[in-house]
Amino acid sequence: MSNIDIIRAWKDEEYRESLSEAEQALLPENPAGLIELTDEDMSAMAGGAELAVAVTGHPVCHTNCSHCKSLA
Repeated sequence: MSNIDIIRAWKDEEYRESLSEAEQALLPENPAGLIELTDEDMSAMAGGAELAVAVTGHPVCHTNCSHCKSLA
C-alpha cells in the first residue's frame, strides 16, 4: 500500500471502510492516535460554554446566560 493510500485511509473513513479486512490489517496506526471525546468534554468546549472571558478579563456572553441577565 502506498503512503498516499495509507494517509487517505487515515483521513477518509469511507475510503478506509471500503478496504478489505486484509488491507485494513496492513494499515499502520495513525500517528495522531484515536481521539474520542466524552459528552462532558464536548460540553466544555467553547461552543458549549455559556460564558467566555476575553483577553480584557470581561465576560463575553455567547448565550442568554443568567450571568449576563444579572448585568442588564
